[in-house]
Amino acid sequence: GFRRIHPPQDHETTSSDSRLSRCFTFSRDGTLFSWCNGHSVSVVKCSDGSVVSTFDLPKTTLLEFSPLNNVLVTWQPYTKSQDSPQGDANLQLWDLQSSQLIKALFQKKVDSWCPSWSEDEKICVRSVNNELHFFENNDFNTIANKLHMQKVSDFELSPGGQPSKVAVYVPGSKGAPSFVRLYQYPVLGGPSAALANKSFFKADRVTMQWNKKASAVLVTASTEVDKTGASYYGEQTLHYLAVNGETALVQLPKNGPIYDVAWSPNSAEFCVVYGFMPAKATIYNLKCDPVFDFGTGPRNAAYYSPQGHILVLAGFGNLRGQMEVWDVKKYKQVSKPEAPDATHFSWCPDGEHVVTATCSPRLRVSNGYKIWHYTGSVLHKWDVAAGSELWEVRWQLFPERSFPERAVKYQAVPSELGSTQAQTTQAYRPPALRHLPATPSSKLHEDEPPQNLRPGVSGERSLSKSALKNQKKREAKKAAKQIVRLTSTHSLGSGTQLLERLDSLLLWSCPW
Repeated sequence: GFRRIHPPQDHETTSSDSRLSRCFTFSRDGTLFSWCNGHSVSVVKCSDGSVVSTFDLPKTTLLEFSPLNNVLVTWQPYTKSQDSPQGDANLQLWDLQSSQLIKALFQKKVDSWCPSWSEDEKICVRSVNNELHFFENNDFNTIANKLHMQKVSDFELSPGGQPSKVAVYVPGSKGAPSFVRLYQYPVLGGPSAALANKSFFKADRVTMQWNKKASAVLVTASTEVDKTGASYYGEQTLHYLAVNGETALVQLPKNGPIYDVAWSPNSAEFCVVYGFMPAKATIYNLKCDPVFDFGTGPRNAAYYSPQGHILVLAGFGNLRGQMEVWDVKKYKQVSKPEAPDATHFSWCPDGEHVVTATCSPRLRVSNGYKIWHYTGSVLHKWDVAAGSELWEVRWQLFPERSFPERAVKYQAVPSELGSTQAQTTQAYRPPALRHLPATPSSKLHEDEPPQNLRPGVSGERSLSKSALKNQKKREAKKAAKQIVRLTSTHSLGSGTQLLERLDSLLLWSCPW
């Protein structure tokens, strides 16, 4: 598929390319923009549109900049021909200063196609034939280090600078469990080299996510098939690993799929969306204890603002596009807009605006995008012309801390396009009954309300774990004494009456 792209036009001299394009990307600091139009790959400055480099690479389908903009990575599908039966090196690293080729490599699979850099570009990692190759200071002619292990299936390099850490996943085989291990570069060998280790069964694939401070990793382990037959989506479990060696299985109180896991930018909390519909969403701390439960609702995704002060819980895909916007510090809902048929959502770096889009090939009709303020107001709307398709929408990136956190607003900002707050819908009534007065109807699913689970809020949660345990022991002891008192009383009547009274007492007395 091809897509038409419009480079940023903040300046009058910014050029535009009307040819259909294969792919595009921004550099991490937003200063550079690159795209391939089926003839060549171009790199321009976002500030004025001036050309930085042009490469004769008509088949490029994926592009990426290194963190400091020293290297442009291009990938095209691996092919063989009569002239080159071994195929051509399809992953190429280009020096953006000189426009010279640094290294051409073979990368047959599109999964994990791009090398991973540390933020300072001192370390770069590639997965090659189930082992990890480490390069230093962008010298790709020398492998500085290797991680030898039994078939490393996936890896994730930590964000930030040095010391760099890497999470590696090795799938289980022959009855042995799968495991994830954390290492700190360059200590990669020996039995005590791993910072943390977590083994688990039931894992055909994993998703590993570092927090921003690189102090912990969340691992979502998934199986293709749920052998119990309870879920069409297979089975998922969530595991926590910290670089200090702590590991845990995150306890999710509702059965069903794990739809999404998102770290807060503060690195101290994470949100999980899980459970059969209507799904639950819960925030956990680094002890994997629940902090706030958002109750249940039609949702399958969670998006923190770049500053971490707002959380959007959304239901896209086969759900109706409802978005719940929450003030994370006060745990108060800000707005509840709807974006039907949205296939894409992303935060603007300013933490004030979001974009939702309906893109092909996920949906080939009603393609377009909307820019919203988080209070629910639609500020801009664009629909493609009839017969055209929208393939991708991206915000221009900016250096970190470019936009400070602002106070959360609860009043919808003014907009000519208005807002699309979710409408409350009534239960379906057959035509033959519509002339009769409406009667209260029971829902198929009663939504659970939000609940603050922080210690010191109210009720049981204000007690510590040990205090709760002691309280339950005291209540059980008190219940046992009352039972003894009942059995020694002669005015109980028949044995059946005695059992009925005992049953009632147990029901009301026992805390479990």
